[in-house]
Amino acid sequence: MRACDGVKLSCDSVGFRTDIDSPGTPEFARRSTAVLALPPSTAFCYNSGVRTIFVQSRPPVARINRRFFVARLGVNVDHVATLRQARGGNDPDPLAAAVLVELAGADGIVVHLREDRRHIQDRDLRLLRELIRTKLDMEMAADETMAKIALTIKPDLVTLVPEKRQELTTEGGLDVPAHKDRLQQVIGMLHDGGIPVSLFIEPDLGHIRAAHKISADFVELHTGRYANAKRSKEADTEFEAITQAAKLAYKLGLGVNAGHGLNYQNVKRLTHIPEIVEYNIGHSIIARAVLVGLDQAVREMKALLN
Repeated sequence: MRACDGVKLSCDSVGFRTDIDSPGTPEFARRSTAVLALPPSTAFCYNSGVRTIFVQSRPPVARINRRFFVARLGVNVDHVATLRQARGGNDPDPLAAAVLVELAGADGIVVHLREDRRHIQDRDLRLLRELIRTKLDMEMAADETMAKIALTIKPDLVTLVPEKRQELTTEGGLDVPAHKDRLQQVIGMLHDGGIPVSLFIEPDLGHIRAAHKISADFVELHTGRYANAKRSKEADTEFEAITQAAKLAYKLGLGVNAGHGLNYQNVKRLTHIPEIVEYNIGHSIIARAVLVGLDQAVREMKALLN
């Protein structure tokens, strides 16, 4: 397996482990299961501070063992910015929220820089890159202009999402087969800048295969239909679709994240899908924080992922 300066990779009976010596390496990268949490074809390499270099290799398949692995939690702070923008002032500041979220034990911060800048602003993204010490996941449309912003900011991960001006929140996943040429172009731009890319897609096997073909590094499975299911049979059907999609993605060497509509009632069941390594959750955590505080809201969600 290839590595870069300051990183030693080794294999043991559990899976691939890391010994990261760089003084500025973020905490989540120092954990012994950092590489174990990724598929066997994927590894992160930290060279200077929080800046990320992405490398790939083909070691033997590592088996995920739940006794040693806890899924990561990425917290989306867009809704903090939405509240700020409602009055056009400075409060509440998503930067302050990001600090509290990290202190409460979150493994990453997620923000969506939309074309219309309805919540997160360019200033927020720039300062978050300098401030946070875990992982910055930048959600954005598959657009060349946005890709250039990402190449300047250098987030740890870019998640490409569909975007419509009239929607209240992201509705559904990317149609990868229909837009494969444009997606592949943007992925290529980001890879050239050393930024790994995730695609926000439906738990559909055809879309998983298409994401693999255009060199995505991760997929984030859209869990909206599961989260919004009104009947148990419908929820069972959607759970099975997510399960099969996660298994195929992992088999193909893609990292598997999940998100959209997840809350304190429905997320626990998904933790039985070992291929999912990260849950990106925003609205339910921020909504609960209004009542119990941000620190407690994050800690309660983290406990559900254990």
